[in-house]
Amino acid sequence: MFIGYNIKPKYKIRDDFNMLKEKLMEDLKSAMRDKDVNRKNTVQMVRASILQVEKDKKIELNDDQILEVIAKEFKKRNDALADYIKSGREDLINQIKEEMAVLEGYLPKKLSEEELTEKIKEIISQVGATSMKDMGMVMKTAKEQLGVTADGKMINEIVKKILA
Repeated sequence: MFIGYNIKPKYKIRDDFNMLKEKLMEDLKSAMRDKDVNRKNTVQMVRASILQVEKDKKIELNDDQILEVIAKEFKKRNDALADYIKSGREDLINQIKEEMAVLEGYLPKKLSEEELTEKIKEIISQVGATSMKDMGMVMKTAKEQLGVTADGKMINEIVKKILA
């Protein structure tokens, strides 16, 4: 009779290895080496946001969840940009634009309005939506499938246009 050995590795092999976290760390190091203060600060803010979410929810984020955090940071800066333009703060406008450029490097390419309309039409046919009553179901499915490749506001406008 064969008795199998129960061999366990000395260290835990992670299945959910985060490439994006590694990329952020490498970019932080290179920004520090290059003395690129704005890029360094932006990457540090993103890493701090990721860490905050992980501590609050007591989980380790995967790449998709990290992309959501980065998209949220991008949206914050985009909203702040409008306020800075109204107040005429050129110094802050330039800083925010540089930060947004850094964040865009991590985000996937946004869908154009035509591509987004096509995707939403497919989602509406999948869900079987016929009226505005089904908008919540369509929005939920669209956000799940499209993720950060489309802005929620834009999805909302297109869904209203199609279902109206």
